[in-house]
Amino acid sequence: MPHSATPRPRRGSRWVRVVLALALVYFLIAYVLLPKWWERHERKHPAQSENPTLTHTGTGIPGDPLNVSLVGEEEDVLRAMIAAKWVPADPLTFRSSVRIAVDTVFKIPDENAPVSNLYLFGRKEDLAFEKPAGGSPKERHHVRFWRTAQTEAGRPVWLGSAAFDIGVELSRTTGEVTHHIAADVDAERDLLLADLGKANRVLGTRWIEGFHKERQGRNGGGDPWHTDGRLPVVTLATGNP
Repeated sequence: MPHSATPRPRRGSRWVRVVLALALVYFLIAYVLLPKWWERHERKHPAQSENPTLTHTGTGIPGDPLNVSLVGEEEDVLRAMIAAKWVPADPLTFRSSVRIAVDTVFKIPDENAPVSNLYLFGRKEDLAFEKPAGGSPKERHHVRFWRTAQTEAGRPVWLGSAAFDIGVELSRTTGEVTHHIAADVDAERDLLLADLGKANRVLGTRWIEGFHKERQGRNGGGDPWHTDGRLPVVTLATGNP
């Protein structure tokens, strides 16, 4: 009786295992090992002080610089930003992350696309807004705000970080998939101030000179940024537009 031949493993299944193994290695390096290394490396960064000038990522890597401050209740901030045609960003979830990836690939506009979380005062942003700037979420204006413990004339003070997304690529520091920002963060700050002014939501603006002692750096994705070092403090109008 003839012996049955032992089935040989298919070449395709071997390639699937190789691809899965490479994907696992990439995930461990980009999302576990490198973030941990950067966390230790940046733990004593001067920006992580009691008076920070930078945000930071969830693993402690310096993030985008702070470049705008608002004075007003949360309702005033919401009214002002919507009147200026900056819309609230959706919360960041796995589903919204997949959606932004698909929208970016197929160039589908999404004016409420989520922004990644950055941290200040030990917590992620309280509010986030964006303004579309093209046919897909890969290019957009966006700003995050954190409510501080400070007040002016009895109204809360907010610190914000405004930047312009120019594309979706791999992080230059960890290899994670992320947005990259334009280097001139002052241009984004000035655009936001102009939009608020056009919407008649500004009562007054004063400038803090020398807010940034270090006027250039790199964010958590490795993107270079530069600033003139000034921080505008914008007092918002109250009530409906």
